[in-house]
Amino acid sequence: MSTKSSWPLRALKGFGMFWWDFLVGDTPELFVAAVVTIVIIDLVSRVGHHNSLAVWLLPILAVVSFSTSVWRAVSKARKK
Repeated sequence: MSTKSSWPLRALKGFGMFWWDFLVGDTPELFVAAVVTIVIIDLVSRVGHHNSLAVWLLPILAVVSFSTSVWRAVSKARKK
């Protein structure tokens, strides 16, 4: 049996690696923050039926996520 995998498995692995690198990349905390933000907005909108709150909450959570990521990167760069 050959240790080299078949082309469909290699293609599937390559496809998965592309999406992992595209979505997560160098900053997995931004990916997690985006997923958490989407879940919070969905819960506020569906469960609480507060669509107007969701409209205001989305940009606030996005700015907080981005600011936190930048702050962490700057503080990490200063330590080096």
